[in-house]
Amino acid sequence: MTTPLHTLLAAGQSAWLDYIDRTMLHDGELVRRLRDDALMGMTSNPTIFEKALAQGTAYDAQLKATTGAHTAWELFELVETDDVRNACDIFRPVYDATKGGDGYVSIEVSPGSAHDATATVAEAHRLWASVARPNVMIKVPGTPEGCIALRRLIADGINVNVTLLFAVSAHDRVIEAYLGGLEDRIAAGGDVSTISSVASFFVSRVDSEIDKRLEKTGTPEAKAMMGLAAVANAKLAYALFGERFAGPRWTALAAKGARVQRPLWASTGTKNPAYSDVKYVETLIGPDTVNTLPPATLDAFRDHGAVARTVDANVADAQAQLAALAALGIDLDAVTDQLLAEGLASFQKSFDTLIAGLEAKAVSLGCEVVK
Repeated sequence: MTTPLHTLLAAGQSAWLDYIDRTMLHDGELVRRLRDDALMGMTSNPTIFEKALAQGTAYDAQLKATTGAHTAWELFELVETDDVRNACDIFRPVYDATKGGDGYVSIEVSPGSAHDATATVAEAHRLWASVARPNVMIKVPGTPEGCIALRRLIADGINVNVTLLFAVSAHDRVIEAYLGGLEDRIAAGGDVSTISSVASFFVSRVDSEIDKRLEKTGTPEAKAMMGLAAVANAKLAYALFGERFAGPRWTALAAKGARVQRPLWASTGTKNPAYSDVKYVETLIGPDTVNTLPPATLDAFRDHGAVARTVDANVADAQAQLAALAALGIDLDAVTDQLLAEGLASFQKSFDTLIAGLEAKAVSLGCEVVK
């Protein structure tokens, strides 16, 4: 059966599920979704795992079977890498069919490493070796230090999902680090044809914050701008993608088999009930893109999503809209800086809660947990 999700794929956009839990990996749900929803990948993060570990008993048997003493963090890596490895195996046919173009499952470094490039690289290598699948992607934050880590990891031949991008300028730094990493690998005699990367540009959170500021301004002009900034910002990120992956520098890399670093639209669940529940999917459709869909958004788009090439339509209007925001006193750079800080803090809080909850559960199951 063809659904809007299948049509989305035909339009050049891959739908990745923004969710993972152990039950869906074993009861056939994920396999069904690959078929029925044209799923092409999956992402995970500390918040998703916090929810998965807190609900039910799906992880109890593995924790009980663990021998020896472990920290709660080590136990978490044990269960998360097991889930991601199994998910990679389920997506492997997609990876093979697309010759490495899709079929990826993302696993994130701990948020405490966000401002430490060396720690990020070390943790990424550990997760890469632990999952040991060619279609795993290691998620690193799009901080300045994360960009340093990105370049090193790409040079090392590791797939990377750069997350928590809000600003077009940050996206530009990420692209530069990716291109530099490819060049470093080629200079060292390495193969770049097997490397894949995405740049996760967050969308709905931009509207949530800017709408609050516009509401506070209270003028008719300000209210008319509500709900426009996030899509406009993302369209400019896509325009940048088109510019950077063109020209002599990129042509030389592509001749060696390099892949573009696709923009990935993240935070695409609609948070304002006044907006369409598929707003952040329908408005950003186009070639060489990914959209990570929470389950509810995926279900909504399957039901009533409309597919048309929109991501590079009316870019001049997007530029004008962001200029109008500046004229109203809305500093987009200040907003994106704030959102990055809040995103890192939110993931850290989820990670801390996850570790504390896992420690308590492990102790209750008789595991030997060390601090």
